[in-house]
Amino acid sequence: MERARPRPEAAVVVDGRTLSYDDVVAVAHHGARVVLADEVLPRLERDRAVVEDVVDRQVPTYGLTTGLGTRSSYALPRAELEAFSVRTVRGRANAVGDPLPVPVVRAAVLARVNGIAGGGTGVRPEIPRLLVAMLNARVHPVIPEVGSIGASDLCQLAHVGLVVIGEGRAEFDGEVLDGATALHQASLTPALLGPKDGHVLCSASPLAAGQGALALHEAAALLTLAQSVTALTYEGFRANTSPLDARVLGLRPAPGQSRAARELLALLDGGALVDPRNARRVQDPVSLRCAAQVHGAAYAALGFAGAALDPELNGCGDNPVVLPDTGEILSSGNFHTPALALALDTLALALTQTASISAERMRRLLDPAVSGLPANLSPYGPERSGFAPLTKTAQALVAEIRMLSAPVCTDPRYGADAVEDDSTNAALGARRLTIMLTRLRQLLAVEALVAAQAVDLAAPSTLGRGPRLLHRTIREAVPRLDDDRPCGVDVEVVSHDILGSDDVRGALRALLGESSALVGGAS
Repeated sequence: MERARPRPEAAVVVDGRTLSYDDVVAVAHHGARVVLADEVLPRLERDRAVVEDVVDRQVPTYGLTTGLGTRSSYALPRAELEAFSVRTVRGRANAVGDPLPVPVVRAAVLARVNGIAGGGTGVRPEIPRLLVAMLNARVHPVIPEVGSIGASDLCQLAHVGLVVIGEGRAEFDGEVLDGATALHQASLTPALLGPKDGHVLCSASPLAAGQGALALHEAAALLTLAQSVTALTYEGFRANTSPLDARVLGLRPAPGQSRAARELLALLDGGALVDPRNARRVQDPVSLRCAAQVHGAAYAALGFAGAALDPELNGCGDNPVVLPDTGEILSSGNFHTPALALALDTLALALTQTASISAERMRRLLDPAVSGLPANLSPYGPERSGFAPLTKTAQALVAEIRMLSAPVCTDPRYGADAVEDDSTNAALGARRLTIMLTRLRQLLAVEALVAAQAVDLAAPSTLGRGPRLLHRTIREAVPRLDDDRPCGVDVEVVSHDILGSDDVRGALRALLGESSALVGGAS
């Protein structure tokens, strides 16, 4: 089964208030068109009038009529304001490393457009209109992967600003071109920057927000997959489901555990295991017995991350901010993202716990003293390796996931001299999650492959709906293990073609109903 290819989507209407993770995925991965809501341009024009008034009256205003950072006390001559906007972009395009993937770039640009659309930036309306046109024409600025410390994504977003003014580099129609050429081939015209426009193009944390939205969307999908693979392991192990009883969990209602338990029972519905009397053991290893507690904690962490990310997607993270009702432009700390950074770190730790028990469940299936199944799940017995070598692969995946889970929000805070003296590394936290989620999917594929073999050998009379769907789908793509063979390719097939399949994910979500919806966020 192939993973679903990008498909045409309904247009995503951007209003600055209601952008969801599904919207970000639709634009980033499926190429959905972006449309500004009707109320956006009048809102931006009202804000812009305040900027022009402040400039005309020469009111000292950070980043508008004064310099930036340590130069905030320097008053800019009126004749220099447009040139200062351009220099702001050029001087901050300092990111390095490999280019970010196109979907991440699209997510970041969309997040910036939405942040602008909600008001407060004072940018000229022509700027978000051009950014929307770039998304719809698939002109993708080349943004190097390293450069944000979480005090706005300045050094990376400036690479978007370069393309907006016809400089830098952009990918268009599969080719990397200079910015002016890419815009020209897409029938677009570079923007002329006015006062404050350059700073707005570099401001806020849209890279952390956009990539974070993609990561949280995928994390929610992987938690559904972790639940489904666990249910398949339950069937092969013939696990005891009494720890999932709502009466048991109600005696200590830890965050998320009741939801996780309900989902596991919903997946097992239709099979014999929903009745604990059909279990093989009175008490199972912790990796099976406490799956609801561990996955529930991950759901709680996902909810925390969603609550922290939503204001970044649907708020104004600029400094300074425009207040049109009073005609003021005020200094702001809205660019700072400590809650988001902390939440992304928390989710990384929760995913590591999820990964650890997946590897342990897989190891328990291979141990005949615990599982009651042939050693290493080989039908030939101990003279064959069976799945034993896969434990090394699982261990390597867990080691990498654990390494990536190290908190980044507590790193040193050095910034610009005595002024910018704190930062969050939120963008790094989001980018790290992307790698972790790929490794977790591969690890779940290892467990799923082994669990499918355990089901073949245990031959339960009836399987629950979720395990039955997953087992059938795996066996359509990968045969059961008979004699020893290379299993790495089987893991990749399960990871990419099954656990990565939109069809499989959708079918599993349908079994769970509304309970699989993402906790937190506008979605």
